[in-house]
Amino acid sequence: MRVIRIAILAIALGRLMLPATAADGITLSLSDVSQVRPRNVTVAVVRHGDSEVLQVRQTRPHRGFDTDTFAYVPGLDFHDGTIELDVAGSLLPDAPGDARGFIGIAFRIDAEGESFACEGIYIRPTNGRAQDQLRRNRSTQYFSYPGYDFDRLRREAPGRYESYVDLVPGEWTRLRVEVAGATARLFVGNADQPTLIVTDLKRGANAHGTVGLFVGNGTDGHFRNLSVRPPRS
Repeated sequence: MRVIRIAILAIALGRLMLPATAADGITLSLSDVSQVRPRNVTVAVVRHGDSEVLQVRQTRPHRGFDTDTFAYVPGLDFHDGTIELDVAGSLLPDAPGDARGFIGIAFRIDAEGESFACEGIYIRPTNGRAQDQLRRNRSTQYFSYPGYDFDRLRREAPGRYESYVDLVPGEWTRLRVEVAGATARLFVGNADQPTLIVTDLKRGANAHGTVGLFVGNGTDGHFRNLSVRPPRS
């Protein structure tokens, strides 16, 4: 089974050196911009609540939905395992009307091949307590870039790649994604059961790549406490 591998990068003129990894993976506080590399986003350290965390925003609005807009961990090669982090997503003051605070996890990102193809799962915080039941049913979302945005998946398989979960904009929400082959399971908070199960990841069972902090259009995104662990032996 593929394991998580970390390339140790040299420290020179601000270049990042990832912490040496043990068999149990990596842990990043996400309180330092040098821990990630931006892809169509800006990254800054800000205070959110009681923590110094990474703020991630798209570099320009209206890039379209479910694209390569994330800050990724350089040197990480992830195939199967568990990704956990805390996210807090809310709307920017100038967010368009169809913005929902999209925030989540991108994984198996092809950063080395420079296509930046990826899998992704995110939440829509403003949908969690909406008075419209249909919007509530769309509180979580799977996508795969390029080619499989929410709109295509919703048209081709209504309800299959999104689900309901209780969310509050701007509040910290713990996300856990467990990946095995062509299957990914999203757990929210301390839930024992997954909120969303995807059994046909579009990049296939053998894809691999790094992990990223995803934000969508109009989102003021905050991230902390990232951990990436290989599968249990």
